[in-house]
Amino acid sequence: MAYTTIDDPGEYFNTLTFTGTDSSGTRTGVGFTPDMFWHKNRGNTQSHGIIDVIRGNGKYINPNLTSAENNDVGAYGIAADGYTFPNGDSFFNSGEMVYWNWKKTADAGFDIVAFTGNGSARTISHSLSAVPKMYIVKNRSTGSTQWRVYHASLGATKHMALDATQAIGDAASVFNDTEPTSSVFSVGTDDAANKNGDSLIAYLFADKQGYSKFGSYIGNGNVDGTFVYTGFKPAFIMTKQTDGTDWWVINDNKRDPFNASTYGLRPNDSAAESSDEAWTKDLLSNGFKHRTANSGSNGSGNEYIYMAFAENPFVTSTGVPATAR
Repeated sequence: MAYTTIDDPGEYFNTLTFTGTDSSGTRTGVGFTPDMFWHKNRGNTQSHGIIDVIRGNGKYINPNLTSAENNDVGAYGIAADGYTFPNGDSFFNSGEMVYWNWKKTADAGFDIVAFTGNGSARTISHSLSAVPKMYIVKNRSTGSTQWRVYHASLGATKHMALDATQAIGDAASVFNDTEPTSSVFSVGTDDAANKNGDSLIAYLFADKQGYSKFGSYIGNGNVDGTFVYTGFKPAFIMTKQTDGTDWWVINDNKRDPFNASTYGLRPNDSAAESSDEAWTKDLLSNGFKHRTANSGSNGSGNEYIYMAFAENPFVTSTGVPATAR
């Protein structure tokens, strides 16, 4: 049986869905004050956006774009148990919305690190007190720079781009071909990861048994698809094919409260939410199972990476099992 030190994942990660009003005010109900939220308008062709407590309210970056950080004078951002919308901008608060929320703490394996690039291969300190399994770096200052993604399943000699569908890349200039440790991660000379004089942000994640998992799997090209064991009932899953050019895809338990989970959003694309066979999954008590033969998430012999966060651990620290959906 899988045990956990986090019996209530909702204290550290939660998805909030709501219908926006395009009016000023606050929105609560996250369950904690988020240190980072990632939002998307589900019904419109509109960019994703990320705001975090380190860069500050009003400063958002777009996962689907290579543009530099935006600074909104309306100071949209984090509030107690939710968000603030001072000017009611429709980018943040109009239509059917989804907000994914994280709390920054070593206990839950999440850290946010801001740093200034120096253009030389180097190590940068983090506060996870564990080896990160995934980290995402964005240059905040210079436009036309991709989001660089490290994933332990690929290793530090490889990288992915969150803003694009491109397959795995191989360049020592990105992560200096150097694996992270429990205290530091590495960047190379790449402008997207370490341009001299530029401001950059890194989001780092570690595995936490029963709460978060960063792994890989091989698709089987069958509607009785590959099962991926996580050790918990997933609340959030993001996948990406590494040996081809299919999308990044996010499924979650709030937009799809029942199996099968068919509503996907693509981090590399501004497209509205759609129900599509290409990313159909069952979210189970101990992992997720694909219900598609599509190469978007389960092509025969194709390789994929994923990040996942829990709704409930498979078995709590006191031996209580999770229930199926």
